Amino acid sequence: MSLLNQGRRKWITGIAGISGLAALGSYFWSQKKSENFNMSDSQLMPTLFIGHGSPMNAIEKNNFTQTLGDLANNFQKPKAILMISAHWMTRGTWVTSMAQPKTIHDFYGFPEELFKVNYPAPGMPELALAVRQNISQPPISTDDHQWGLDHGTWSILKHIYPHADIPVVQLSLDMSQPASYHFELGKQLQFLRKQGVLIMGSGNIVHNLGEIEWDSTAKPYDWAIEFDEWMKKNLNDRNFKSIYSDYEKTSAGKLSVPTPDHFYPLMYVLGASNNTDTLKFDFEGFQNASISMRCMRFG
Repeated sequence: MSLLNQGRRKWITGIAGISGLAALGSYFWSQKKSENFNMSDSQLMPTLFIGHGSPMNAIEKNNFTQTLGDLANNFQKPKAILMISAHWMTRGTWVTSMAQPKTIHDFYGFPEELFKVNYPAPGMPELALAVRQNISQPPISTDDHQWGLDHGTWSILKHIYPHADIPVVQLSLDMSQPASYHFELGKQLQFLRKQGVLIMGSGNIVHNLGEIEWDSTAKPYDWAIEFDEWMKKNLNDRNFKSIYSDYEKTSAGKLSVPTPDHFYPLMYVLGASNNTDTLKFDFEGFQNASISMRCMRFG
């Protein structure tokens, strides 16, 4: 099985291989941890979507990064984080299972300071096993050495949990599948919220690098605003089916989501939410004219 990490200008590098199954115990993590992790419905961990934008947000101070720095004050500290990042694109669905994931600098053309960032959060092999064993369809493969924490993960966690003291596991994006696949897989991850796991998606609702303005404060395009507002309305209305079925049907949608990699992480967050969750938009705004930085929380 090969890992396809499609190239993008100044953001992501090429193709890498992936293999291996972690030598883990034969128990379910959820069973082993149930006594300490299980929560009542009123104590469910939230599920978050973060619009991460440029890797430079990892080292810059602005309104967006200040919001991230305050975010963890709004809910209890998680036992672990399951991250779905726009930057791990694969054939099939994979989950990282290494004990010490590496910090991946999957971009080029940025200042040296950015390449020096290290986010040494531990992994959690038993969480990876729980995901694999509790979800039979689609089959989940485990990666114990190839991937790690890409910049869609560490560039935001660096602000939210700067001490890197919470285990982080990444779930990949099967790019051969439609948005509905990712939404349905997100629904199967709901059980983790009762066990102290923070499910987080990292991407952008509007993400068009072909139309980018390198001035981060540039005025957003009208089509970007239109699509972002369409999304906000459907999110508030809980019209998730329209989101994953209709997002490509307008010219604004086609311009806002020219490729689905940054859009798909949101599908997991929507799928992992439930009808009793309150929706809060933690951040609204744009960077570089064609990137929506909208962040939201269900919980």
